[in-house]
Amino acid sequence: SSLVSPPSNLCARCSGARSSPAAMSMYLNNKDGSTELLYLGFNQDHGCFACGMDNGFRIYNCEPFKETFRRAMKGGIGIVEMLFRCNLLALVGGGRNPKFPPNIVKIWDDHQNRAIGELMFRSEVKAVKLRRDRVVVVLLHKIYVYRFSDLKLLDQISTLKNPKGLIALCPDASNVVLACPGVTKGNVRVELYDMRKSSIIPAHESELSQIALNLDGTRLATASDKGTLIRVFDTHTGDILKELRRGMDRAVIHCVTFNKTSDFLACSSDKGTVHIFALGDKTAQASQGLLPQSSSAADAAQQQQQQGNAAEGGEDGAAATNNKSNFAFVRRLLPGIPKYVESEWSFAQVRGLESTTICAFGQDPRTLIVVSADGSYLLSSFAEPGECERVSYARFIRSAEEEEADDMGFQRQPDAAAPGADTPGAAPAAPADGTDPSAAAPPAPPAGGDVGGGEAAPADN
Repeated sequence: SSLVSPPSNLCARCSGARSSPAAMSMYLNNKDGSTELLYLGFNQDHGCFACGMDNGFRIYNCEPFKETFRRAMKGGIGIVEMLFRCNLLALVGGGRNPKFPPNIVKIWDDHQNRAIGELMFRSEVKAVKLRRDRVVVVLLHKIYVYRFSDLKLLDQISTLKNPKGLIALCPDASNVVLACPGVTKGNVRVELYDMRKSSIIPAHESELSQIALNLDGTRLATASDKGTLIRVFDTHTGDILKELRRGMDRAVIHCVTFNKTSDFLACSSDKGTVHIFALGDKTAQASQGLLPQSSSAADAAQQQQQQGNAAEGGEDGAAATNNKSNFAFVRRLLPGIPKYVESEWSFAQVRGLESTTICAFGQDPRTLIVVSADGSYLLSSFAEPGECERVSYARFIRSAEEEEADDMGFQRQPDAAAPGADTPGAAPAAPADGTDPSAAAPPAPPAGGDVGGGEAAPADN
């Protein structure tokens, strides 16, 4: 087979010095035809998101919100993994009439409008993650790590049954960090490839529901299938750094994500609320304008001691300071007091969400983007504690009549050879590495372009 060369002409957003935390995605697994939306996923810098449809895929810019690209295909796309904003994507078929078999990953060059690489497996692909030098494919019981340039197999990891395709891959070029389920319930395996170090973090006693890494791969956030707690760990030591309480009732966690500077963490669930937690210290937040100008570090510490509500939502908390119970100190004095009185609760919330959601922090450090499976986009501000202010709202999945009206002014890209596409050069084929997957990569693509505009934790779950 031939080499699959990463694009060299990346847009400014892709080639910048810093990127954002690992992209969040949602595989809707819709085979009943109730909606044409099959997949939602942010790219690595959270500047845009991709939609897998029953007739191709689309790319939307986050701020300002707009559709920037669509590719019509005769078949469904169940996974669309972007590589920042360049012309290379990873595609997997999905829906009632999949464009590609669900056991094949296509490395797609949209400048050529064709696949320029392929990874074939013996079972259904659950998730795919990309970074400039890696392709990571998740199966039900195994994870395969490939070098991007030639699709050579570099590592394979056995996991517990992983139907959700849980995986976190750090996008920062200076660190290659991967987190995935271990072989024991509730454990997370962390691979620090640059340090040649592998560790197991016993995060929860029950099954994992979501995992996420921050920008540089130094922090890991986890949630279990109980959905009451979010835990944050140091990936190098395995130490638990924070225990954050979403609520008291069980919930299905759809998404967990860090902001660029790891000062905040957000999680969404089937309760119709996105919770935002503070992770950073008060001095750092004050320098970003997240505390009142008159507040010093001492003032912030005093505010934290004075705040009160242990109820979910905690509307009385100080800005950028998680809510805590007034009875937290009692547990240190009296045995038998429930542990949850010491938990930290979210200081800001987005409420009233009616569908499955994923979220990411916006360009402004005090904004949050929520994208829903019902085809809605919401930008909110959490400049003040409590319920977030809604800044803008849009729908990107509309009725056939509305879509037809939009098509009048939007050039739809056909499922055919793109006119004027560069002619690729031929290259030799390489046999697949490993016994389970096989890799084949036809010709190398032209220069790329822009298609987008440890220690055991105290576990009570």
